[in-house]
Amino acid sequence: MRERFDRLDLNLLRVLVALDRCRSVTEAGKLLSLSQPATSNALARLRDAFDDPLYVRVANGLAPTPLAERLGPVAARQLEALEQALTTASDFDPQRSSTEWRLSLSDLGEIVFLSQIAAAVLGRAPNTRLSNAAVPAGRIADALARREVDLALGILDPLPRGLRSVVLFRETYAALGGPGSQPAWRTRAGLSRASLVVASPTATFHQGIEQSLVRHKLGDRISIRARHYAAIPDLVQAAPVVAIVPETFARIACDRQSLRMWPVPLKLPQFEIRLVWHECTERDVAQTWLRRQVLALFGAAASSGGGAEPG
Repeated sequence: MRERFDRLDLNLLRVLVALDRCRSVTEAGKLLSLSQPATSNALARLRDAFDDPLYVRVANGLAPTPLAERLGPVAARQLEALEQALTTASDFDPQRSSTEWRLSLSDLGEIVFLSQIAAAVLGRAPNTRLSNAAVPAGRIADALARREVDLALGILDPLPRGLRSVVLFRETYAALGGPGSQPAWRTRAGLSRASLVVASPTATFHQGIEQSLVRHKLGDRISIRARHYAAIPDLVQAAPVVAIVPETFARIACDRQSLRMWPVPLKLPQFEIRLVWHECTERDVAQTWLRRQVLALFGAAASSGGGAEPG
């Protein structure tokens, strides 16, 4: 039976279901918009595939064999489930969906993005769920292709084949200090005498800030390397240190605690914050809806005309 199934043209299952419903070759053909000879040919192929007559002539039409009695209802249910899956894929009702959205955000990404995404998404789709996989930057392309995650946000490489991306905004670094921050730290000379704090996360490219400080001959001023950005506000609150952090994070930290931020008196590179997804989800309506929520929140570049860029 396994060999017969392997050589079965699955398009013939539609004919099998129609015959099971109509018990007539002619009526089954009408149901499928097939000619009577084409339907008869399909029945012959089904008989050959299953090595069984399937339907035999009786006084008022066709009668199923025991095998056809078993196959017909099963094939009908499976085709109905497939049809439902295909038709509902083109619709997305946020109020009724129970989708679990899988994001990839770094430690910093959780601080900057997650609360706003959660408020927007769960406010419009209250039965959905959010999880953060925090995939390392080098595995983003593979994780998106395997559907381990739906979206990734951060300083991400858009070049791997199959990826799509849009620049949400461009960011630079800022200095962050406690209430007692010294005015001299706002100058290059003063900063060169300060104790510096940087974060060294594993899931993004932010380790570039340390390289920039080394180029400015300030590498030896780094006194603390934190694993997570979440620790930095308390560090600068408690100790006479200056953290060099992304400007968006500095603003959030100042909103939450009595801290101070100012421009870094060094020439530091800007970087792009991207929303990245895989091309296989490009036209999926649920995924499109999710991307639209993120773009509405953070997409300064998108709202000014920036579109998706092929990887």
